[in-house]
Amino acid sequence: MKVIQLEDPSLVYRPESEEHQYRNYKDGPLVDRVKMTYTMMHTHQTVQFVKEKNAQWGSCTYKKMNVMDALSLLDNLVDESDPDVDFPNSFHAYQTAEGIRKVHPDKDWFQLVGLLHDLGKILALANEPQWAVVGDTFPVGCKHQQSIVFSDSTFKDNPDVHHPVYSTKYGMYKPNCGLENVLMSWGHDEYLYKVLKRNKCSIPEEGLYMIRFHSFYPWHTGGDYQHLCNDKDHKMLPWVQEFNKFDLYTKTEDLPDVETLQPYYQGLIDKYCPGILSW
Repeated sequence: MKVIQLEDPSLVYRPESEEHQYRNYKDGPLVDRVKMTYTMMHTHQTVQFVKEKNAQWGSCTYKKMNVMDALSLLDNLVDESDPDVDFPNSFHAYQTAEGIRKVHPDKDWFQLVGLLHDLGKILALANEPQWAVVGDTFPVGCKHQQSIVFSDSTFKDNPDVHHPVYSTKYGMYKPNCGLENVLMSWGHDEYLYKVLKRNKCSIPEEGLYMIRFHSFYPWHTGGDYQHLCNDKDHKMLPWVQEFNKFDLYTKTEDLPDVETLQPYYQGLIDKYCPGILSW
């Protein structure tokens, strides 16, 4: 099956420090908090739960606000699933966007995706528990794969594990049905994707795909769930992987000067996601 590469695959982002170990789920000061979040997620994210959350949030009737207002809300959020950093998520948004801007100065939509990608985490400020908002995502309704974080110990109390259909390899899906037809664990990825689609934002399909699946590490990094992927997924995978480099490797304690950067990114927002959006 042919995989279409990026227009400029030679441009590879590399972190300034190769010594920092990212996504360390074995030890470190935050690992207990992180594992507790994933344990709750893997216990309660079932087919029924995900369908309920899609119905609850998919109509985007929670609030009306512009993108910058939504981004400012992330000043109040520290992601409990992240083993790498312990500062507000709004800084990570600008770090990601600026990393992309340096390597892809000609792709302003890509830079904007870096800024927007975690905006769905405002759900955690709307009384949703973090285990239903943050962290790596995975398909529900089929067998959980080994590359899911903490998969060996955190799914034992999930009722879908014992379901006669949901516990099988393909579960409730057909082979190569396409990820857009798969019910993913509920979180900020799917929510923001729905917000951008409902508000008819003009971000290209590649960017929307990055937003929808950037937390699907078992697929874009672990190599699992290929049996559910179709040609479109294989075409989009290099874009998601390119985005992942910036999402991951720009996390540092060197926080950006947000006030200086805001005018540039407001221009991109006005171009692709203008005005007041329904969230």
